[in-house]
This record gives sequence, C-alpha cells and structure tokens, in this order.
Amino acid sequence: MNAIKTERLTIRPIVADDWKSIKEIWVDFNTSALSQYDKPHITDDEDVRARIAKWAGANSGTEHMFFAICLGDTVIGYSAFNIRENGHEIGYCFHSAYHGKGYAKESHLVLIDYMRELGIKRLTAGTAINNTLSVSLLKSLRFELIETEKVSFYKDANGNDIVFDGGVFELML
Repeated sequence: MNAIKTERLTIRPIVADDWKSIKEIWVDFNTSALSQYDKPHITDDEDVRARIAKWAGANSGTEHMFFAICLGDTVIGYSAFNIRENGHEIGYCFHSAYHGKGYAKESHLVLIDYMRELGIKRLTAGTAINNTLSVSLLKSLRFELIETEKVSFYKDANGNDIVFDGGVFELML
C-alpha cells in the first residue's frame, strides 16, 4: 500500500522507525483513565522498538496490517487490522493531544474503504462500554454493538480481577 492522503492526514504503513512516536502514544495512553480498559502497554525502549519492527515486518499482506496516522510529519495515532475468524479485528490508539478533532474518524473512513477494496467483508472492534470516545467513534463509522462481555486486564490489591463491561462491535463491508 502506498500512502493515502485525506484532507488533513497521511495514512501509511507503519515502519520500524515509528517506534519513538508509538512509544509517546503509549506513554500518553498509560496515564489516561482509559488505560484501565486495555492491556498495559510496555514502554521500555527495547520492547517498543522490537514490537514496532515486528509490526512493520508483518505489513506485507492482509493478515496483519498496521498503519501510522500522520498529521504532517507527526505520527498522531495508529490503526491495526488483524485477521480473525470471519473477518478482521481493528484496534487503534491516538495521542490524547489529538482527541476530539475528528482525526480518528477521518482516517478510519479511508481505511474502511481500503479494507473494502481488499475484499474484506467484516470488521470487528472491542472496547469498554465506558470508553465513550471509542464507542462514539465506532458508532459514527456505522459499527453496531453485537454483544457485551465481561473483561479484565488488571487485579486489585487482593488479587481479584477488576472487571468491566466490554462491547464487541461489528461492521459488515
């Protein structure tokens, strides 16, 4: 895939050199109240460098696709599409400095069109029901809530799971 340009953004495959930008996004995310609804992001330089190199190396087909979302030369977010049973699961994260400006919707409308061009028929996304920003984004992209599930990524001081309601959203292309 070549870079895709929207009115304000450039969307391109992630490359290994994006690791510092992705690390900044993860450090920012880890300080957010939303981080309780996701797996912890390890932000050690070597770990991030290795993980982003792996993402960049996996970008050769449609099984795993990782995109950098850029405003000018700045990576402000990323989106990942990973093959699952009956379609692809989408995951995304944007630096909080760029929340509420329409960048996630703008980039994902184009990425959804690209997935359609690739012949992908179904996208799913999981997010916490309490993550109103993500739920709102998915609904604006015409994803529909198809089920809820109990999810836990963390334990409390007593070792008990901290459970929240997760939503599974679907978009048929």
